[in-house]
Amino acid sequence: MDYPRAGKSGFGRWVPSWKLVTGTFIFFVAVLLGAVGIALMVVQVPSAQAASQTQKNVYYWGDGKQMVVSGGGDLNRQIVPLSKIPKSMQNAVISAENASFYQDSGVDPMGIARAVVNMARGGATQSGSTITQQFVKNTYLDQSQTVTRKIKELFISIKVGATKDKDYILAGYLNTAYYGRGAYGCQAAARAYYDKDCEDLTPSQSAFLAATLNGPNLYDPNGGYGPTATKTANTARAKSRWSWILKREAAVGKMSKAQAQQWIGKGFPEPRNPKVATNKQGQIGYLTDLADNYIVANTDISKSQLDKGGYQIHTTFDREKINQLKTAVEKVRKQNIKPKLRAVDKYVQFGGASVEPKTGKLLAIYGGKNALEHYRNNADYTGVQVGSTFKPFVLAASMTDGVRDPKGGREQPASERTPVSPNSVYDGDNKVTLRDYDGTVWHDKDGKEWHQRNDGDEDKGPISLRTAMQFSVNTPYIQLGMDVGTDKVRDAALRAGLSKEQLSSITPSFSLGTSAPSAIRLAGSYATFAASGKQADPYSVERVEDKNGTVYNHKEHAQLKQAFDANVANNVTDVLENVVKKGTGTSAQIGRPVAGKTGTTDENKSAWFSGYTPQLSTAIGMWRVNDQAKSQVFQSMRGVGGQKTIHGASFPAQIWADYMRGAMAGKPVKNFPSAIPIGDKIYGENASPSPTTSSPTPTPSTETPSETPSESPSESPSSSPSPTDTCDPLDFKCNNNGGAGGNGGANGSGGANGGDTGGTSPTPSTEPPGGNNNGGIFGGPTGSRKSD
Repeated sequence: MDYPRAGKSGFGRWVPSWKLVTGTFIFFVAVLLGAVGIALMVVQVPSAQAASQTQKNVYYWGDGKQMVVSGGGDLNRQIVPLSKIPKSMQNAVISAENASFYQDSGVDPMGIARAVVNMARGGATQSGSTITQQFVKNTYLDQSQTVTRKIKELFISIKVGATKDKDYILAGYLNTAYYGRGAYGCQAAARAYYDKDCEDLTPSQSAFLAATLNGPNLYDPNGGYGPTATKTANTARAKSRWSWILKREAAVGKMSKAQAQQWIGKGFPEPRNPKVATNKQGQIGYLTDLADNYIVANTDISKSQLDKGGYQIHTTFDREKINQLKTAVEKVRKQNIKPKLRAVDKYVQFGGASVEPKTGKLLAIYGGKNALEHYRNNADYTGVQVGSTFKPFVLAASMTDGVRDPKGGREQPASERTPVSPNSVYDGDNKVTLRDYDGTVWHDKDGKEWHQRNDGDEDKGPISLRTAMQFSVNTPYIQLGMDVGTDKVRDAALRAGLSKEQLSSITPSFSLGTSAPSAIRLAGSYATFAASGKQADPYSVERVEDKNGTVYNHKEHAQLKQAFDANVANNVTDVLENVVKKGTGTSAQIGRPVAGKTGTTDENKSAWFSGYTPQLSTAIGMWRVNDQAKSQVFQSMRGVGGQKTIHGASFPAQIWADYMRGAMAGKPVKNFPSAIPIGDKIYGENASPSPTTSSPTPTPSTETPSETPSESPSESPSSSPSPTDTCDPLDFKCNNNGGAGGNGGANGSGGANGGDTGGTSPTPSTEPPGGNNNGGIFGGPTGSRKSD
């Protein structure tokens, strides 16, 4: 014990002397150095294994039966000597990752300390900061991000740095690093991205491959997994880092500035499209990609860990329903799409998805003809606009939030708003002047008035929202969106289950479907209406297991939210039932209660049918694009299949009906919940009833498609379809057996090929393509513009 010092009194008697403090400090430093020295003497560099070994992943169908064995052992890992790795590749990696590689000791103690402290505090994990540390982690250790693993990495790195030649370490790192696309090592990466040997890489290509080491999921130009890893976002990141690396090489003396500028001037070295494993032909490749995407986005398992294998992945996919959906699509394709006969039939694409209401379980998808030939999954985000299938969200918003008081401010509380009844009446005439909620004429950014077109330039007169939905009239719904507020329409779409990354920018035509949600998201959002307003995000993986047991179980994360009041959702369903019974969706009748909506987009570039029974929600889309072209440009489908136009009521609804008949076979017939009358019957501009005259009766429309508005207004929007209403358009339960279109619907109810309209492009269109480039929870490529 250190007794109080003589001659001292009070607190000072208990303060230790500087000699004692110094001695104690020296002692602890000596002990620490001794411990470090002993650790360095004792630690042995393990044999190369662990993370450098790969296993298989096993995927299972929803019924527990094995779907496919993939990943892991399928990885392309080819070891090459440093002499076969070009100097340009070595220089690019050293410049970007560790410029002092040949001079340093192989470790960054401060970087390790920061990582350890950050992890101890529960912060984000961090990787080693030197090439030596990365080599050690890749070759000798597992991929866990723990304090223990970091300490091991530190000591082994010091030992390796002191005992191994720098060229040996560099070669080891370049041969074990993960570059994405299942490629470990620069030889495998060169083949995966450029189909050439590593030694033949150009300095520009080497710079790009070095860029992928920063995180291949975010730097592969073809897109990765998760909502932030879209094709557009990844390409932008890859180009930025590629050019930075070339400049960095010049900055550290690995290349002259002139050479760097020369390579940058030649442009980004576009890699080829990735190849899919041969055992993933047909729909299997799309299914495993969706499962992988979901795992990366919703668990702690990284893409590189997933690629190393060793997981048992239990999916939600129903094998029978997937086969039924594939059969329905191929039937239509075989009977109608003949590219050898008609040039316009080239590049026709179909996509679809089925989601179970109340659970969000993704049961079936159609991703394309063959995952080995068509890489992009058509069930996931493609940038294809959905047109008038978006109108139910406008109706839901009007019943939930209500229209604003024209005398009030732009932002109004619920107390100042009026919830709307589907019985409400709006002006259905062609080229109606669009107005702001306060009645003032709406002008675009160029000061021009917006006059929305209906299909065939038809005037419909005063028409109820119910009937306008039945025959997909544009003018009532674009004005309704203005009265409610497009921000409220957006909120309703999000509550239903659409992803904000897949919604277009907000303009008046937003209400007519300029957004491009995936078939999965569209089916999921309609499932919310089927479930009386209960929303569940679509998911494709039930659980994931490894050798130690379950590492992810969806049941622990499942959420069922009440997105809409049940009666709001039931009223939407009631209106959409009417669309199928006697509107543009009659070709989707399957002998049991169905609710749904058709949609066709500007210039006939895409067509949709999305609908549901109480047990199953399905969305089917059709569009035309050369998926092998570098620039994905959607083309008109006029003339496809020998038809003058293609719309949601034609091939998409036909596929939907054929599939749903089989998918629902043997399932009990259920009715939708009754809808209790909701909201007030309001009258839009120029739609007030006249005390002396009766409402006009619209005439049947001819067979014309609906189209979508562009995102910028103009005086004369492009053509879009409009409804036909042969009964009193103000009648809430309007009985119409006359038909929405010229070819007649199923069971003689008319309208199977009638105009299903969405908005049309006000001309001239000056806005850039709409739609955010980010994918949703299932990931996917970038978007294009407008829809109906």
